Amino acid sequence: MNSPASRAATILVVDDDALINMNAVDMLEQLGHTAIEAYSGAEALKILASDRPIDLLITDYAMPGMNGVELATQARQLRPGLAVVLATGYSELPSGEQIDLPRLNKPYQQADLANHLMLLLNEQAPAAS
Repeated sequence: MNSPASRAATILVVDDDALINMNAVDMLEQLGHTAIEAYSGAEALKILASDRPIDLLITDYAMPGMNGVELATQARQLRPGLAVVLATGYSELPSGEQIDLPRLNKPYQQADLANHLMLLLNEQAPAAS
């Protein structure tokens, strides 16, 4: 019954808006995942620099101090290969922002989130023998 698509993951959710973070955490926990909240890029980097297991990072794009693209770049320096989803209300990122990240368009529903997670976690899943 537990397929790779439904494997539980630990997901770091980064958004400077507390209500969006709470909503994302609720949706993730209902999907059977463990969610860790951070409210800034700097806070997220501290968590990523720790030994806490993190399977995936979902980050807002527009945050004060460090945007989601900058966070993704630094996060992958700390944890190469980390799956990252950029959650944004922007249809296009500002010019100069060049990064190939899957995007979750805000506002998103639980089904949208689940579809992104299924694809990304399956890509990450180690081959079973």
